[in-house]
Amino acid sequence: MRVRFKVWLEEGGEPIISEGKYRLLKEIERTGSILEASRRLGLTYKRAHSQIKSIEERLGEKIVERKRGRGATVTQAGRELLRIYEKVLSEFDRIARDLSEGPLE
Repeated sequence: MRVRFKVWLEEGGEPIISEGKYRLLKEIERTGSILEASRRLGLTYKRAHSQIKSIEERLGEKIVERKRGRGATVTQAGRELLRIYEKVLSEFDRIARDLSEGPLE
């Protein structure tokens, strides 16, 4: 038997980040561009921008800094959010592996 799970972080009962938003922020980190990140993930720019805005509104701080002209960077607050999400995800992965290796009773 295999254990599967989904992870998201909430603030005040409202979701902040889940797998899709996590992947978006990681792509922005990699590419330095919201537009390029959205293209690579098959999202419209409008959808990507909307996801970033919802995270920022719920956290009350900027997670992506838009550069004048072109480009974007993930802020320190955004990197911290990614770090926390990755830590939680890693723990769930470990638990799922442990449970999948032995019999579930």
